[in-house]
Amino acid sequence: MRDLTSSFLELIRLAATDLPAEVEHSLQTAQAREAPGSAAAGALETILENVPLARQNSTPVCQDTGTPIFYVKFPEGWSTRKLRDQIRQATAQATALSYLRPNAVDSVSGKNSGNNLGDDYFPTIHFEETEEQTLTADLMLKGGGCENVGAQVSLPNAQLGAGRDLGGVRKVVLDAVHKAQGKGCAPGILGVAIGGDRGSSYYASKEALFRPLQDTNPDPKLAALEEQLTDEANQLAIGPMGFGGETTVLGVKVKSMHRLPASFFVSVSYMCWAYRHRSMVVDGADVTYI
Repeated sequence: MRDLTSSFLELIRLAATDLPAEVEHSLQTAQAREAPGSAAAGALETILENVPLARQNSTPVCQDTGTPIFYVKFPEGWSTRKLRDQIRQATAQATALSYLRPNAVDSVSGKNSGNNLGDDYFPTIHFEETEEQTLTADLMLKGGGCENVGAQVSLPNAQLGAGRDLGGVRKVVLDAVHKAQGKGCAPGILGVAIGGDRGSSYYASKEALFRPLQDTNPDPKLAALEEQLTDEANQLAIGPMGFGGETTVLGVKVKSMHRLPASFFVSVSYMCWAYRHRSMVVDGADVTYI
């Protein structure tokens, strides 16, 4: 099995320092919607000035480089033990090169490991064996500020007047956005999971964030819900960084899961404007970054 440590290192560098073009374009579109001279327009202008500088200098686009979350799909015959070791080595190297800020803190002692390596959950790595002959690694850097304003609600919820239907899901998501205000570093992107259990629901809500920002959900009902939630969240006038304005979210991605009859969870993973996600495809000797 080949050593992909240097390839994983490059994937981390790109995710931390080179914001995807689709995200940069969405931020530019958002700035054009804001009133000239407004605080919202100013916040987006500062963000957009920073993006090319980070890309040019290979410096983090945000000072909180977050939790590295890897989703790795691999062909039969690869060793997940060796892949995990390579990813962890690359993470430590990326920290030494300042692509990542040291973020792994022991919750009991309060000690920072200094290299972004902690227990089995830091960095977070998910593996899935597929029938494909290529290996695909998706990486998201999930900042602490936006992670703090995520939400999970069990329906029905009397306080929100939310039942066990898509109307109830709508109320949960909009309530989460309203409660976040500017604390999640808006404009944000929302990953929403409907169903599952508590653990799988949060897992799927983050997985949904890997969808392209401009794509359309293949389920017509969920596509309509995503569009409605984006429009209505932007009508809340929370705006960039909570300064007010036209753009509170850049998009919403919804995923539905089977559930137990007794449970109906809705999980919302809030991603900040620094929507840092990149992918790597290994096909034989070729490595491609997306």
